[in-house]
Amino acid sequence: MNTDRTPPHPSTGTIRWHTHDLALHADRVVKRFRPAEGPGPCTRERRALTLLATHAPGVAPVLLSAHDAAGAADRPTLVMSRLPGVPLRGNPLDERQLTAWAQAVRTVHTALPPAELARLPLRHGHQRETVERVRTWYARPPDRPFGPAVRRALEAGADWLDGSGFGAPGAPHGVPADVPAVFGAGDGNSANYLWDGRRVRVVDFEESGRSDRAYELAEIVEHISARVPRPFDTAAFLRRFPLTPAESARLRDCRTLLTLVWLCLLAADDPARPRNPPGTAEQQARRLLRRLDGAA
Repeated sequence: MNTDRTPPHPSTGTIRWHTHDLALHADRVVKRFRPAEGPGPCTRERRALTLLATHAPGVAPVLLSAHDAAGAADRPTLVMSRLPGVPLRGNPLDERQLTAWAQAVRTVHTALPPAELARLPLRHGHQRETVERVRTWYARPPDRPFGPAVRRALEAGADWLDGSGFGAPGAPHGVPADVPAVFGAGDGNSANYLWDGRRVRVVDFEESGRSDRAYELAEIVEHISARVPRPFDTAAFLRRFPLTPAESARLRDCRTLLTLVWLCLLAADDPARPRNPPGTAEQQARRLLRRLDGAA
């Protein structure tokens, strides 16, 4: 789950994120990871690009070269092909684009043979890690007052988590037994999906790994990019994925969990350097309360 506000995508130049720098060239992208992040993000992305090149060529960039960090000050680096297209985030999406987006997501989900998928580690930030992240946030919230709507939603979210199966001591560590595993890209930011006028391709696999469809779909439709700066029709997007009853039930809980995650993130936004427009945290608080009331 990438929490950065997406910067504009220039034709060439460098974009700086908190985890990496992207140098955009006409024919390639050079991604340099920050040493503080450790080898995990680079390893996951490198593995994903290698696997997708074998099992689903064309849906993701081609890995051209990789450089492992040789020392503490060195930066792991991936050089990959530059895909054509513009990010879906912030653009009005019609039926054709939603269909192409859903197809790209399905292609990634089903790319790997079952035996190969079973050998993969869980994606970064799967259910248990996310629950632990939320509990850590509650234990050390920002040292600033929250508005009434945010405070009420945070209290309701904590009660929901304590009473849900997600927060129980015996909650599954990995993919639940009643839903099939998929290969998950791991980041629902709609800026990571590029539309070229015909199809959608996928970039950014830093958090990728074994997951399940309900969790990955919740990651997309509850990501803040689904509403900011321009909302897309999340219900129409989800209708393109026929789910089993178990997946549908899990999707509801995953959406609530990730709505709560985003409320924590937005409530922690520094007013002096906001990443999102004023009032976004209050809107997210209302969204969580509607979900908890069964109205969203």
